[in-house]
Amino acid sequence: MKIDIRIVAVLLIGVIFAMSCKSKDIQKDGITAVNESERDTIVIENKELEYEIIIIDYGFDSWLATQRPMEYYTQPTLESKNLFWVTTYNQRVLRPDLYNPDLYMRTIDYDPKIDYGMEVNYLLYKYLEFFQKKYKQKL
Repeated sequence: MKIDIRIVAVLLIGVIFAMSCKSKDIQKDGITAVNESERDTIVIENKELEYEIIIIDYGFDSWLATQRPMEYYTQPTLESKNLFWVTTYNQRVLRPDLYNPDLYMRTIDYDPKIDYGMEVNYLLYKYLEFFQKKYKQKL
């Protein structure tokens, strides 16, 4: 069996590149935010409360950088809007016959009785806003 050296070299370079593209971890108030801008992935997790938000959507990271800062909002305002939008989003997930299952893939587990904190509520709100603009949806 003959292996082309160019294929091995390309694979090796890919592995080295992937290993060198480690994401930056930011610790704040028990929340770990991982930002991998190359793939537009943002992970927010709090192991104490056992919650995690993973946002993987092309363009979200750069779009978020152009938005009003977190300090512009109050947590109760974000929680109220998130509850409404998440409820609507989840109803659409359960109706793949009416709504595109490629857009509404999984339900969002958002419990209004849990204090997720300002950062998680802000990022969830901003993602749902981005989702509506990018995919021309109205939640």
